[in-house]
Amino acid sequence: MKTLNFSEQDVARMTANEVAALAQRLEQDAYTNPFEGLDDWHLLRALAFQRPELVEPYLYLLDMEAYDEA
Repeated sequence: MKTLNFSEQDVARMTANEVAALAQRLEQDAYTNPFEGLDDWHLLRALAFQRPELVEPYLYLLDMEAYDEA
């Protein structure tokens, strides 16, 4: 089983330019295998929870919606 290779410190150090490059990779979806794209998606998701100000322009890539589970 592969584990993701980013930590909370990695997320804390990411710049707006790095997040833009991450979003561009996700938009282009030109990965050599599906797991690379999934890793980027998980990183963007972690950023959305820990640094939402950086991810706000790219939330559409996460397709996160509020669900009523009641």
